[in-house]
Amino acid sequence: MTGHEVDVVVVGAGFAGLRALHTLRGAGLRVAVLESGDGVGGVWRWNRYPGARCDIESYDYSYGFSDDLEQEWRWSERYATQPEILRYVEHVADRFDLHRDVHLHRRVVAADWDDDGARWTARTEDGDTWAGRFLIMAVGNLSTTKRPAFPGEDAFGGEILHTAEWPTTPVAFAGRRVGVVGTGSSGIQSIPVISREAEHVTVFQRTPAFSVPARHAPVSDEQDAAIKADYAARRARAASSPSGLGFVPNRRSALDDTPEERDAVFERAWDGDGFGFVLAYHDLLLDQAANDTAADFCRAKISAIVEDPGTREKLLPTDYPMGAKRPCVDSGYYETFNRENVALVDVRADPIERLTATGLRTASGDHDLDVLVLATGFDAITGSLLKPTITGRDGVTLAEAWRDGPVTYLGLGVAGFPNLFAITGPGSPALLANVLLGIEQHVDWIAGLLTRMRDEGHAVVEADRDAQERWTAHLLERADETLYPKARSYYMGDEVEGKPRVFMLYPGGIRQYRRIIERVAADGYEGFHLGGAAA
Repeated sequence: MTGHEVDVVVVGAGFAGLRALHTLRGAGLRVAVLESGDGVGGVWRWNRYPGARCDIESYDYSYGFSDDLEQEWRWSERYATQPEILRYVEHVADRFDLHRDVHLHRRVVAADWDDDGARWTARTEDGDTWAGRFLIMAVGNLSTTKRPAFPGEDAFGGEILHTAEWPTTPVAFAGRRVGVVGTGSSGIQSIPVISREAEHVTVFQRTPAFSVPARHAPVSDEQDAAIKADYAARRARAASSPSGLGFVPNRRSALDDTPEERDAVFERAWDGDGFGFVLAYHDLLLDQAANDTAADFCRAKISAIVEDPGTREKLLPTDYPMGAKRPCVDSGYYETFNRENVALVDVRADPIERLTATGLRTASGDHDLDVLVLATGFDAITGSLLKPTITGRDGVTLAEAWRDGPVTYLGLGVAGFPNLFAITGPGSPALLANVLLGIEQHVDWIAGLLTRMRDEGHAVVEADRDAQERWTAHLLERADETLYPKARSYYMGDEVEGKPRVFMLYPGGIRQYRRIIERVAADGYEGFHLGGAAA
């Protein structure tokens, strides 16, 4: 085996890993980023499926650490496509000379803490070892693919694709019969695009989604100039908003307005706010009666779009609150079901039984397919953190410590795992807010802590177990004040059979979360033990 020594080992070369590299290297630390893939970009390198876009506006889903970067990069659309986001990430890596510390084709399979040496050693699939005082997991919340195993898969004569493992070469759908399993974000984005080319598309839906229109549009030169002239204020508004998206919450309750007033508010949000629709009133995720008004509005919109009564009924979400599962942002999704070459199968009423040589069989019969697209998502939030075997104090693995669900302090540290940090991990706002803002918050906070440790001669930092328990209890209390637990979602661990059902994120908003972690730092990193003498 070949051994390497650095100060910080970072796992993952997506947005989080590259930001950590840039910032920590700037603080004078030796950093190695280990990336399993063949290039930087993380989730935006793998998710190449047709129609892949971000559901956060381009100017907000971008780094805020460099004024020059903000001014020189030209976004072309309101919601950037996957190729454009990947070009942006590669541009950042080139511009800030990050590639020289990114090591590709290095899949981390294990990491072990050495108490005596006060350092982590990460082992990669090829047998290399990388030792560092600190280990930072920048592996993303949606990066470990969830792939169903259907009986008869070996017999299927067609092509099977997963949206999160899309080929780098173009996939032709013309003249082909395509099945799409899954109607989460990747399904909702890809189905309209595939259906415009394929001979026929059959959509296999388990749970209908609430989706709002994206209102995609090119960014004009005038819009670009106006945003760049006021970018600092835009960033400040985002940082001061609960969502990290700059939306000012409507402090009125949905129940305070008349039906006519309420519909006008919802109409404005539907017509341009995208993901921000859930913030049309402050209590949509707090009060079931308020939520019902928004859900009814969305169902009325769906009903007005979808022409076939049977298809319309299948597409209406009725058994969970609007927004309790992450809402989708689409471009013509519901309109797609008015096409003659698109059919919808409700697999709750008509379950998938197996693949056959010629397609997919449900309880009601066979569906002939040439291509099967699995838009089945991810083992979210904890999947990629638990993929390698991470062993902390006393030989306890992270999987063992999280047997009953993830426990962290602030979503940053874990008791029993010194000098280990997760970026936008469980216990932080992560996917409940603008994750780019969350990434930058976390990286800057970690950099401040490591700088203090160096200045004061500390070798080890570890989350206090009591502080971790209090934080975990706080998360659950806050979650119980919301409607999130009423839905089966990846927020609750429901996406993977056997996963502990526990709310995994901080639901109090990214603005309040920032105040909390800033206070912790100002109070001498309250809840963390700093100690040991640096070598």
